[in-house]
Amino acid sequence: MGSQDEHTDGTGRRALLGAAMLGAGGAVLGLSGTARAATAGSAGHGGGGLKSLPVPTVIGHRGASGYRPEHTFGSYQLALDLGADIVEAGDLVPTKDGHLVCRHEPEIGGTTDVADHKEFADRKKTKVLDGVSTTGWFTEDFTLAELKTLRAIERIPANRPHNTLYNGRWEIPTFEEVLRWQDEQTRKRGKQVWIYPETKHPTYFRGLGLGLEERVAKLLRKHGKDRRNSPVILQSFEPTSIQRLNKLVDNPLVVLMSAANTRPWDFVATGDPRTVADLITPKGLREIAGYAQGIGPTLDLVVTKKADGSLDKETTLVADAHKVGLILHPYTLRNENPFLPAEFRKGTDADAYGDAFGAFKRYFATGIDGVFTDNPDTGLLARQDFVNG
Repeated sequence: MGSQDEHTDGTGRRALLGAAMLGAGGAVLGLSGTARAATAGSAGHGGGGLKSLPVPTVIGHRGASGYRPEHTFGSYQLALDLGADIVEAGDLVPTKDGHLVCRHEPEIGGTTDVADHKEFADRKKTKVLDGVSTTGWFTEDFTLAELKTLRAIERIPANRPHNTLYNGRWEIPTFEEVLRWQDEQTRKRGKQVWIYPETKHPTYFRGLGLGLEERVAKLLRKHGKDRRNSPVILQSFEPTSIQRLNKLVDNPLVVLMSAANTRPWDFVATGDPRTVADLITPKGLREIAGYAQGIGPTLDLVVTKKADGSLDKETTLVADAHKVGLILHPYTLRNENPFLPAEFRKGTDADAYGDAFGAFKRYFATGIDGVFTDNPDTGLLARQDFVNG
């Protein structure tokens, strides 16, 4: 998920809108949230496309990154063990030799032990990444063999000191390894495992001759996972990346959205003046529904925040998106205080948990179809409360 990962919470418990859920065949189900959760939960697995997922869907953000260093098989595996409906296995970035690997960003100084590898000291560079000057080590300057000598570390140790216990334990996974792991876990568990990869900085990489979409499509085709009902949802913050994927594969597609006043980088690069605020208008959503099945907005687009960081008003985004048949999977709910709306924080410790259950309840009440969370176990308990409440 994008670097704009915030968090937020749904406003008071009002009557749920008849939330339109786009089924695999394009049929719209107008069930209430509770009815949908119950129905979808018993819909069976595999071959059912999006409509086979429980609603609200609990998506393990970069795995179970609240408990293990993100984008590692340790994190992915734990997300499944905790019961996540989908694992966000793969923020996809390329290597110098064209392989796709799973890292939150191409800059890997903050998520691997590359700084401890003296042999790679000279690879440290300053680059302009989507208009931002960034210093560090970048995946596109390493071969896959070189990246495999590195080990993952916790990205936000100030918030997750306990996760540093696992520093150095896992290597960087490739997307192909993830696709094999998905099949192996589906067999082992007797239940279809879903994944939710993201194309990261596609315009930037296309400019380097390392186009992501064709590489993703080729691997999905190779593994027979490029179909409408395949258990792989693809996402990107760049609408043109999703449009490109729409021509290459039949997978469910989701357009990610950062703050309302921001512009997707592909729009900046091509001189398209529109902002996210334009994309979330009824007209913008209708256009997205022409090539995608859903949107992944930052939670602040679902419920706005006041200046003090507490929740303010619920927007019309859920209703507007459902009206055109789009599902909503906002991001990101986390248990720790700094990531929660102000009214759900407990104390001031950066690594202490606030009232995450209260936050989940508020957001679920808006009628969202699912949510990305670093703590899938918390999300599942919150959904149980919500569906039975």
